[in-house]
Amino acid sequence: MPELPEVETVVRGLQGPLVGRTFTGVTVGWPRAIRPSPDHLRQRLPGRRVAALTRRAKFLVFHLEGGGALLIHLKMSGNLQVAPAGEAMPLHVHTVFDLDNGHQLRFQDTRKFGRVHLVDDPAEVTGRLGPEPLAPRFGPARFRALFERRRGRLKPLLLNQEFLAGVGNIYADEGCCRAGVDPRRLVETLTGAELDRLYRGLRAALRTGIMLRGASLDAVYRGGEFQNHFRVYGRTGEPCRKCRAPIRRVVLGGRSTHFCPNCQK
Repeated sequence: MPELPEVETVVRGLQGPLVGRTFTGVTVGWPRAIRPSPDHLRQRLPGRRVAALTRRAKFLVFHLEGGGALLIHLKMSGNLQVAPAGEAMPLHVHTVFDLDNGHQLRFQDTRKFGRVHLVDDPAEVTGRLGPEPLAPRFGPARFRALFERRRGRLKPLLLNQEFLAGVGNIYADEGCCRAGVDPRRLVETLTGAELDRLYRGLRAALRTGIMLRGASLDAVYRGGEFQNHFRVYGRTGEPCRKCRAPIRRVVLGGRSTHFCPNCQK
């Protein structure tokens, strides 16, 4: 599933082609992806102009002129492309947004897990999400405060989108590695100094991911280079880049988790 840096990269790539454009029609091929309903989308979206395009957690947020927003979550296999309306349609395109310049925004989703929301207020969809880890006002003190009265293993907590928005499997592993913290740790045992290191490690991993246009791990999300700079993720048995100890893999909360047993205590 694309995480914060991958979605941020998609947003930046679509801002030029889409901001200022007006939706003129919608074709829905997979009704279950649409919230609240395909009819609502078809009736309410045409004629609306894209005033801005931003990201909230793993959602793309199309802010519409006059109020309201279109939100798209790519989930595991979603992909967005802008193409001329006459260009051949790829396989697995289930939602097509016609634009006023003769182009289309095409939502391709092989596994059909992606979701499209048309709402009056983005908070209707994103209101329960945790803070943005790269927000300017999200400092170390606020990060430490998130852990107050929390219990359980560190890695599953970092993946909880209501705890911290946008962090997924890759960046949780990479952030813990940069912080020198074992992802299996009980959060109630983490010291203030360790939480400060974790704050810096997560933000550094996310910023590096954005700088390198995310990680390309399959045919869906392409063009990123962060996978060439992983310190632990997906490197089971390979030597740690710092101490040369073999990288370990365990399953934690149902997710593959990678760490250096020597550097991450």
